[in-house]
Amino acid sequence: MTELVHITVCVCTYKRPQFLRLLLEALRCQTTNQQFTYSIVIVDNDSEGSGKQIVDEFQSKNTVMVLYCNESVQNIALARNKALDKSKGTFVAFIDDDETPIERWLLLLYETMRSYKAVGILGPVLPCFQEQPPTWIVKGKLCERKRFPTGTYIESASDTRTGNILLSKEFLDSHGFRFDPKFGLTGGEDCDLFRRMMEKGAEFVWCDEACVHEVVPSSRLTRRYLLKRALLRGVANSHGVHFFSKSAGRSMLAMACYTSALPLLIVAGHHHFMRFLIKTCDHLGKVIAVMGIKVLVKRQT
Repeated sequence: MTELVHITVCVCTYKRPQFLRLLLEALRCQTTNQQFTYSIVIVDNDSEGSGKQIVDEFQSKNTVMVLYCNESVQNIALARNKALDKSKGTFVAFIDDDETPIERWLLLLYETMRSYKAVGILGPVLPCFQEQPPTWIVKGKLCERKRFPTGTYIESASDTRTGNILLSKEFLDSHGFRFDPKFGLTGGEDCDLFRRMMEKGAEFVWCDEACVHEVVPSSRLTRRYLLKRALLRGVANSHGVHFFSKSAGRSMLAMACYTSALPLLIVAGHHHFMRFLIKTCDHLGKVIAVMGIKVLVKRQT
């Protein structure tokens, strides 16, 4: 009898015990159709181990294998690397600790991986609001992330993330790929890794049915949060870009165009104004990155 492939689900957590409990319950119910087996690796990036009790409680009541580890140095890249080092099997899946997957999440990712023979399969992250968001956020679709039809090859590393992805462990290990710790406090460690993988020929494919839902607390439904997130996204997506590159030039030009259009967009509606202001901050982040200015990120709880 042929041995089934094994998937390790990697979760890095930091002071979110209640969200972690919900995630573990959702992972317990994953459908496999007897095509694969799976286990879970939890890496707690809280030196006090705030997630251990949740994992212990889960293990005492369930048969899904869970390995708990602690990474005391607060650095998300180190935490992700520890998860990779502790994982076993053919594939690794990453999901954030504030997300919950649908029951067929792993199965859909795995079936897409088999169909396209890709190195990575990405899926959508859908917002799950804890309270009704303001109208301008809904109309502007400001909490909705880019999606693609299933089977789309992802060409840009800026469209990748570790929030919902299945990866070939063999490809990672054979090339010695790991997350770069220098991005552990600035963000962008995922885009950096996937960019390097693409340069080695790795192909990433989208599976639009493999959805996970991300908790969006009220603290993220503010102008300040959305603008800050756009700025940090711009910084993360421009690591390694030269100041005199075409990309940097386009960002500077875009900043000038968007800024000049903002007064007119006030009349068009606040949601239009915020969409373009967010784009402006994204390009500002790119300019900050190419200028060599480091932006440290405080971990969200």
